[in-house]
Amino acid sequence: MICLRCGYCCRSYCVVIVDDPDKGIQEGNLIAWNPEQDGPCKHLKGDKPGEYSCEIHEKPWYKETPCFEYGQIETNSNCECRLGRYIMDKSSKRSDK
Repeated sequence: MICLRCGYCCRSYCVVIVDDPDKGIQEGNLIAWNPEQDGPCKHLKGDKPGEYSCEIHEKPWYKETPCFEYGQIETNSNCECRLGRYIMDKSSKRSDK
């Protein structure tokens, strides 16, 4: 799945994240992150749909995180994220007004 960097997942989903990126995935360094209480994921950078990035995306252990495992029903990795497409289209319609 191709992430469109809309920021929705990082701003809306409760998930277990790595607290200190320098320590990586290890006991005591994993925390539950709830956007309703904590705000957007602390690793999310940017402030505009389509331009968000993740500061841990390039870490060698990233593929072991729930974020990496997020997907959709399509099994083809060349499909763009449907939720991201919806968010991006909705965002562009608002800016057109």
